[in-house]
Formats: sequence, structure tokens, C-alpha cells
Amino acid sequence: MFDKLKGIEEKYENLERLLSSPEVIGDQNQYQKHAKALAEIQDTVNVYRQYKKVARELEEAEAMKQEEQDPELVAMAEAEAEELKEKQTALTERLRLLLLPKDPNDEKNVIVEIRAGAGGDEAGLFAGDLFRMYTRYAEEKNWKMELVDSHPSDIGGFKEIVFMIKGQGAYSKLKYESGVHRVQRIPTTESGGRIHTSTATVAVLPEAEEVDVEIDPNDLRIDIFCSSGPGGQSVNTTQSAVRITHIPSGLVVTCQDEKSQHKNKDKAMNVLRARLMDKIQQEQRSEIDSNRKSQVGTGDRSERIRTYNFPQGRVTDHRIGLTLHKLELVLDGQIDEIIDVLTAADQAEKLKEVD
Repeated sequence: MFDKLKGIEEKYENLERLLSSPEVIGDQNQYQKHAKALAEIQDTVNVYRQYKKVARELEEAEAMKQEEQDPELVAMAEAEAEELKEKQTALTERLRLLLLPKDPNDEKNVIVEIRAGAGGDEAGLFAGDLFRMYTRYAEEKNWKMELVDSHPSDIGGFKEIVFMIKGQGAYSKLKYESGVHRVQRIPTTESGGRIHTSTATVAVLPEAEEVDVEIDPNDLRIDIFCSSGPGGQSVNTTQSAVRITHIPSGLVVTCQDEKSQHKNKDKAMNVLRARLMDKIQQEQRSEIDSNRKSQVGTGDRSERIRTYNFPQGRVTDHRIGLTLHKLELVLDGQIDEIIDVLTAADQAEKLKEVD
């Protein structure tokens, strides 16, 4: 591990020299490329340097314990050595985490798809609750949310809603939300006051660039039609809505949120690329996961991951056995506590594999 860290520090120092050279400063493309590479390893180098400093101080404290005759100074050195050992252990663990392979999608924007599952109208209302939860979470992070397509249900909520969240690290946070979300509550339509169970499915896809997925235009069928549902005067009068069918895979994407046909087509292509990339990655992951059952991260979409129980005011994440009695706060977008525990659990699983 420390040989690898030494190499990373040498790379960092070399990048610092490059960034101060007139040739690189005069070439913006080169400068940005090297600056990005420097930023990616900066945390690792900073922690490694802290580790080396603590290691030197620990060596000095241990030497002082052996050399000093004064019992009071020896006791001070022993106390300092114990404190430094604790720091060294914590820094070692942090370095191990920093050296884990990073998910190449972590910094990407995301496309979120929420679909009502079992439970009829109540499932649609719950899908609306989840949409609001992620919207509020995005607002807290100062991320931008763009609607792609929606199919409202008759009494409120959504049969299906697709939207994009743009912001640094969006996928790193929201990737754990993929799966089946379950709600237990008394529906507003239930006169007998019985608790019903309904579900909604969430899929979180990293945005794919054109270079990530190559799509042959000959494989596409593009249909243009009038928008439907809420949307102002242009609805049902302007042929701006776009439906793209990828013939080889059978994937169909619709976008009608924008008044511009061109913008709708761009958004639909974004979603199609993301779905195609996700399909490829899911197939690859299925092969890997046949030998590894850790599904903390972006695992099986059919897996029930979380229950929102209204009578008890609790939220339970079944993957990690976490229960919070903060239902209202969670549905208001305060989901960082859940995401942080999921991230830690995922990292712990990856460390086991490394070990």
C-alpha cells in the first residue's frame, strides 16, 4: 500500500511542476487536464503526508520513552505515543478507503425514473412523494432538476416520472436509491382505516456521453406527436413531443416536457444513452454478482430496499438494517443519513474484497 502511496505522491509533485510551467499555462487544454488529475489525487496525498508526519512524531515519542530517565517525561511520552498510534490507525483506514477503485460514474449527472408499482392509485401517490423527496434533496445540494417525461395519475401523483438531476457527485449519492420502495399507510381513499402496502420502483442511471455509448442512427425510429397533459397552450397543438425507439434493444424513450422538438429529442437521446449503458453494465454486473452477493450499491432493481411506515413514523433500509424514526424529515429530502450509512457499508464490502 505504501509503495503505491509513494508513487501517487511523486505523480502529484510532477503535476505541480507541470502546472507551473509556461508551456502548460499557455495551453488551456493541457492545463485543465493536469489540474483535474491533480485534484483527483489531492486528498490521498494530503492524508498520506499527514500519516508520514504522525509516523515521524510516533518514532520520536517511542525514542523518548527509551532514552528519558525522568518518570514524568516518560509518562508524557507514553501518553503521546498512544494518542499518535490512534491517529495512525485512523489515517491508515482512511488511506485504504482512498485507494479503493473509484466508480467512474460517481461525478456524473443522473437520470431518475420512478414508476408506480403494486397498489393502484396509492402507488401513484407514493411515486409522487418519492419525486418530491428527491426534488427537495436536490434543492438542498444546490443541484439542478429537469423534468424529462411524466404520466400523472388521476387522483395525483404519477404512474411514471422521469427527470434529470445535474450536480457534482449526483450519482455517487443517489446510486443507492435504485430498487423497490415500499409504503405502509392508510390511503385517503380508504374509508375503513386499514393500512395498505404499496410500492414504487426507482431507477437511477448515470448520464452517458456520446463517447460512452455508440448509437447507430439507422437503429432508431423517431416519432413526433403532440404533447398531452398539463403544459400550457402548446399542449395538443404543437408537434413537439418526441418518441425514440431503439430497434435492436426495444427500448422506448418519450420526452414532451419542452416546447421545442429539438430540446425534447436531445433529452430523449440522453435518457436512451443512459438506459443502453445501464443495460450493458447490468449484464456485466450479473456475471460478476453470480460470485459476489453484495448488493449495497447499484444492484438488483427488483430488490425491495426500503420501507416507509406511516403509522410508526419510521423508515427502514433493509440492505443495512437501518431504521430511523424520522419519516417526515426523510420524505422532505433529508436522506443524507441513510446515504452515508449505505456508502460506509459499500466501502466496507469493497475493503473485504481487497483484503
